[in-house]
Amino acid sequence: MARRTTQKGGETLGPSQRQLRVAEEVRHALAAVFAREEFRDPDLHDLHVTVTEVRASPDLKHMTAFVSGLGRDLTKEQFAGLRRVSPFLKRQVAQAVRLKYAPDLHFQPDTALDYAMKIDAVLKRPEVQRDLGPKPTREED
Repeated sequence: MARRTTQKGGETLGPSQRQLRVAEEVRHALAAVFAREEFRDPDLHDLHVTVTEVRASPDLKHMTAFVSGLGRDLTKEQFAGLRRVSPFLKRQVAQAVRLKYAPDLHFQPDTALDYAMKIDAVLKRPEVQRDLGPKPTREED
C-alpha cells in the first residue's frame, strides 16, 4: 500500500483513512464497469475481470487497480487493452466517485491468490507438517 512518513521519528504508517475509503469507492466503480462488459476493444471482448484491490496515492491522483481474470490469468494483450481503455474507465470512475481530480488508473496483475496457493502448498509438505505438528509434552512427576 502507499506509505506516508510522519515528521516525528520517521516511523512509517499505512495509508490514510481517506486513501482507503476513496480507493474502495474506486474499486466498486471499476467493478461495476467491468460487470457491464461494455468495451469495444477486441482484446477485452468477453473479458471477465475481478478488481481485488485498489491502492491510492497520497494525493488521490493515481490509483493502482489489482485485477485478475476469473479462472485464468490476464494476458499481456488484455493488460494493453486495459491501458487503452483507461481514459474511458477514468471518465466512468469520475462520474461514480466525486473527487476534485479524476484519478489516473494503472492496472497490475493480482498475484495474492497465487502467493497464497504457494504458501498453502509449502505448509502441506510432510517436513513442514512435522515441524508444525503438536509438540510432545513432558510429563512431570
